[in-house]
Amino acid sequence: MTVHLTRREAVAILTLDRQEALNALSFAMLREIGETIDQVAKSDARALIVTGAGAKAFCAGADIKELRGRSLLEQKRGAELGQGVFAKLDALPVPSIAVINGHAFGGGLELAMAYTFRLAARHAKMGLPEVKLGLIPGYGGTQRLPRLVGKARALEIIMTGRSVDADEASRIGLVHRLIDGEPLEAGRPLRVSSPDSACAPSNLPAPRFAAPRIFRSARASRRRPSFRRWPIGRRMPRTAWRPSWKNGNRISAMRDGWV
Repeated sequence: MTVHLTRREAVAILTLDRQEALNALSFAMLREIGETIDQVAKSDARALIVTGAGAKAFCAGADIKELRGRSLLEQKRGAELGQGVFAKLDALPVPSIAVINGHAFGGGLELAMAYTFRLAARHAKMGLPEVKLGLIPGYGGTQRLPRLVGKARALEIIMTGRSVDADEASRIGLVHRLIDGEPLEAGRPLRVSSPDSACAPSNLPAPRFAAPRIFRSARASRRRPSFRRWPIGRRMPRTAWRPSWKNGNRISAMRDGWV
């Protein structure tokens, strides 16, 4: 097994473990990641953390050895596999946190960008160097990076294939914060609280899914005639809050107050 799933309290921890290959993503490993995400989705975990085994690399990207000699059809299927696995994170009802504890290049950075939050060790370096191999990012990086850092910065990073250090990644919004000390403990402030709180798993899907949908719908509304448009995103909260409003945790939290 190159992927290990453990628990720390109510947090599921996915560890990429191919240290001899800097935790590079083989196709078998991608399938294991997909199966692990499915397990977490069915469990009572309140968050998912992913990190890399060892101190040198989070994930060095796709396994280049597996890409050699592949036909165009095989390469297409491989890209679809990676895209499908990473898309499962979009449907995960609980927050996911990528703890980038070392190098994250190519598919490794694409994996991290699919998570809800990204934390990076100060020595970490990130990038999408596929252009140096005559390729482009194949697991969703061309779509996710512009959404995080803006179109101009994303084009520059993708088209030059250059590396981004942790300080720059934090400055441009590629990661949410930099961390010191034990990586998994550094993710504690982003974990949700107890099962009976207003931040319980049953309440998390509303903000988890509403915000990205608002962003997408607001962009779509700009293509409509100005006299007709009423951004779908403005209506989204009116429907997204309904399940939360009926939730007993919300009722008790509003009754007892919160800090």
